[in-house]
Amino acid sequence: MEAGAGRDPEQGTGTPWAARCHGAFNVASGVWPLVHLPSFEKVFGPKEDDWLVRTVAGLLVGVGWSQLRGAATPEGREHARRVGIATAATLLAIDLVYVPKGRIRATYLLDAAAEAAWILLWSRRRAGRGSTGRSPAGRR
Repeated sequence: MEAGAGRDPEQGTGTPWAARCHGAFNVASGVWPLVHLPSFEKVFGPKEDDWLVRTVAGLLVGVGWSQLRGAATPEGREHARRVGIATAATLLAIDLVYVPKGRIRATYLLDAAAEAAWILLWSRRRAGRGSTGRSPAGRR
């Protein structure tokens, strides 16, 4: 049996499910420091520039909202995939560069693991394709 055969295509990568989950993750990641910066800083360490934390948080909310809205169409899911990979790669790079330098807390390695998982999820298959990895018309 082919890998992924029998799986509901709505539950695989590149589907509305992936766009919604990553979008919700990014929205939640952005809303947290906007709503309660003290608890965010307890986990991820004190920040010198609150405005910068809020700027990044706002960008994450915007990215996540775009992913959530894109889940409805194949074109939107492709957008969610591209912006999701770009955002995750950026956050992963920051985590992997600045944790070893001691600039940010080791708890950011938890975020690094999550970002790597998003990249892996989105990289497995292009958006809008079914569980066979082919487009609905059977073309690649």
